Amino acid sequence: MAKLNSATSGTFESSDIFIKLEPNGNNTVNINLESIVQKQFGAAINKLIFDTLEKYNIMGIDLTVIDKGALDCTISARLQTVLRRAGVEIE
Repeated sequence: MAKLNSATSGTFESSDIFIKLEPNGNNTVNINLESIVQKQFGAAINKLIFDTLEKYNIMGIDLTVIDKGALDCTISARLQTVLRRAGVEIE
């Protein structure tokens, strides 16, 4: 995997999600999730993120995720965008 760069995607608007990616220099994935729907959907949001990262074999990153009620399709789009901006080749 190529060296990743820091990147961001999304906004803090209602029904959107902001994602900040930082390389962490080891083989861990750390997610700091803040969500207005944390109690109801926090586990599902984390699962979607981890599944996507696993699909592209992404390791060694810290993610800051601030969710304002985004749908799964928005979460996926924002995550793929931040990965592309960080240097991941996504087909």
